[in-house]
Amino acid sequence: MALKAFVVEDNVSIRESLSEALAELAGIVTSGVAGSEKAAIAWLTDPANDWDVAIVDLILEPGGSGFGVLSALRNRQPGRKMVVLTGTANPEVRRQCEALGSDGVFDKSIETDALMDYCLALSRDMPK
Repeated sequence: MALKAFVVEDNVSIRESLSEALAELAGIVTSGVAGSEKAAIAWLTDPANDWDVAIVDLILEPGGSGFGVLSALRNRQPGRKMVVLTGTANPEVRRQCEALGSDGVFDKSIETDALMDYCLALSRDMPK
């Protein structure tokens, strides 16, 4: 059974390329996507939707941010992971994300390989 990812990213081309990379490099299925905080929270908190890892950008469509998504999902089911993929991954942002329950923070410009490695490890560790 493949790991299921939910991608929260307002830039459509980044969202699509990330979904393709997850599938090609780690065999991870993208079960859903959102470009806004409101849409992401609605999808991720709906018990009808199945996901294992949410990959969240911090800068989203106007009126929301990835911080709001992290905050809304602090009490998610055990085993569900939330990681941040952002262009603003300075030490303060990393601390803020961790305080809101993020399982990892990756910089878009230099840590996308590390994100893929993280997802691949999650996929390997999944119960079969």
